[in-house]
Amino acid sequence: MATIGTKLFTWRKGLLVGEDQFGNKYYKEKGTPTGPFGRERRWVIYKGRPEASKVPAAWHIWLHYTTDLLPDQQQVEKNNWEEEHLPNLTGTDHAYHPGGSVLVSGERQKSTADYQAWKPE
Repeated sequence: MATIGTKLFTWRKGLLVGEDQFGNKYYKEKGTPTGPFGRERRWVIYKGRPEASKVPAAWHIWLHYTTDLLPDQQQVEKNNWEEEHLPNLTGTDHAYHPGGSVLVSGERQKSTADYQAWKPE
């Protein structure tokens, strides 16, 4: 959730340039650029909990001035091995828990390694 200061700054100085599939909204500064190195300021207002991994790659490169093209203007070819972008789900109800985790019901898998416990002599 954006702070009241961020919301006020966005209302006063922000120009909405787009929204991603997760509902995050992207803004740039209206008027004369006042950001670092004389560039326009760019920012994101996250939908829900702020988490940087929610930003898809095309928006990431726009936010970090790698390109001035918005994602719908970019010519990015997707490789056949690439999967759809997913935010980091660690700490959420949808996080991955391997078999044997205390957060998953069931028994832990038995070890198949040739481990031998150390015994003091």
